[in-house]
Amino acid sequence: MPSAVLLLLAFGLGLVGWLAARGRAWAFRRTAPRGRIDSLPGFHAWYVALWIAVPALLFALAWNTISPALITHQVLSDPAATILPPTGFERDTMLAEAYAVADGRAYGVFNAEAQALVEPFRAALLKFQSIGLAITVLIAFAGGAFAFLRLRPDFTARTRVERAVMAVLLLASLVAILTTIGIIISLIFETIRFFGMISPTDFLFGTHWSPDPMSTSAPDGSKYGALPLFWGTIYIGAVIAMIVAIPLGLLSAIYLTQYASPRVRQLMKPLLEILAGIPTVVYGYFAALTVAPAVRDAAQAIGIANASTESAIAAGLVMGIMIVPFVSSMADDSIAAVPQAMGDGSLAMGATRAETIRLVLIPAALPGIVAGVMLAISRAIGETMIVVMAAGATANLTLNPFQSMTTVTFQIVAMLTGEGSFDHPATLSAFALGMVLFLVTLALNFIALRVVKRYREAYE
Repeated sequence: MPSAVLLLLAFGLGLVGWLAARGRAWAFRRTAPRGRIDSLPGFHAWYVALWIAVPALLFALAWNTISPALITHQVLSDPAATILPPTGFERDTMLAEAYAVADGRAYGVFNAEAQALVEPFRAALLKFQSIGLAITVLIAFAGGAFAFLRLRPDFTARTRVERAVMAVLLLASLVAILTTIGIIISLIFETIRFFGMISPTDFLFGTHWSPDPMSTSAPDGSKYGALPLFWGTIYIGAVIAMIVAIPLGLLSAIYLTQYASPRVRQLMKPLLEILAGIPTVVYGYFAALTVAPAVRDAAQAIGIANASTESAIAAGLVMGIMIVPFVSSMADDSIAAVPQAMGDGSLAMGATRAETIRLVLIPAALPGIVAGVMLAISRAIGETMIVVMAAGATANLTLNPFQSMTTVTFQIVAMLTGEGSFDHPATLSAFALGMVLFLVTLALNFIALRVVKRYREAYE
C-alpha cells in the first residue's frame, strides 16, 4: 500500500471524526441548560479531527521513511538474497531493480539474477504495508477516542483549536528561519574548508581566476583570485543595470502617479509589471541574439575595434530592463502613499508640479524608493542566465563595458555542475563565492532598512 494511501486514510478518518464530533456538539446544544455551550460545534469538530489526523499523519510520514529499510532488511535475510554480491554498486543495483518491480514502479529487471528477489520484496512490502495500515488506524482511533470522550458542553474546544492553529503558524514561520540558518551553516562550513586550502587574502584580493577542477596537484592560491568576479558582479548588476533601471523605473512611477489618467494607469501599470514575469532565460536569449550584436556593431561604428559579442554592457542593459518593474512598482506605491495634503500644500504655496514632485513627493517617498532600488540590486547581482548567455565566462578586471566579463553566480554554477570532486578547492570555491554574495546581499538589506527607518521617522 503506497504511502499516499496512508495519508488519505488519515484525512478520511479525520473527516469521520469531524462529522461525529459536530453531531455530538449539536446534541449538547439541545440538552445543555438554555442550549448554551462553551464553543461552537465547529470547534468541537476540529478538535477531534486534529487529534485523529495529526498523529496519524505524523506516523504515516515516519513510516514512509523507515519502512524501506525494514523491507530491505527482511529481503536480505531471505535465502534468495544469497545470490547477491557481498558489497558494492552491483549489489545495490540488484536490490533497487527488484524493489522497483515489486513496488510496481518498473516492469522488469535488467539483471536477470535480480528476478529472484522480486517475490521476497513483494512479500515484505505486503507485510510492512499491512503493519503500517494497522498502526495508522489504531493511532487514529486512539486519538479520536481520547478527544471524543473529552467533549462536553463546557469544554473549551475553541481555545484548544486556536492554540493548535498558532502552533502550525509558528512551525510555518520556523521553516523559513531554520532553512536560512541551515543555508548559512552549510556555507560557513564549506567556506572554512575552502579557506583551509586557499588563503583568504589570495581569494578576496587576487586578480587572476582560473581554477582547474580536474587538477590533482597541490592547489595554487594565485589561480583563485576572485576580485574580477566581484567586480563583474558589481559592474554589471549594480552599475550598468542600475543606470538603466533607476531612471526608467522612477520616471515611469512619477508619470503613472502624477500625470497619467486613470484609464492610462490601469493599462500601463500591468503591462510594465509583466516584465517581472518573463523568464530570465528569455531575457538571456534576447540579450545574446539581439542586444549583444547590436552593441558590438554600435561600438565598432564609433571606433571601438575590440568590442566583444559577449559584453558587460549587453548583459547590464537587458538586466536593467528586467528589474525596472521592481523599482517602478515600489516607487509607484510609495509616491501614491504620500498624503495628498503635502502635494496640495506645495502647489498652494506657488510651486510648480515638477518642483512639488522633486522637493516634496520624492523626499517623502524616499524610504519606499530606496527599498525598491535595493531589492532591484539584490535581484540583479543574483542573476545568472543573462550573464551566462550575454556576458561570457571570462574573468576580466576592466572598466571597458564592451569586454566580456563574468560574475559570481556564473562561476558558482560552473563550479558546482562540473566533474570535479566536492573535496577539490575548485568546487569548494563555489561555497566561498556564495558566502560573499550572501554577505553583500545582507549588507544591502541593512542599508535599505537603515535608510527607510531614518526617513520614515522624518515624514510620519
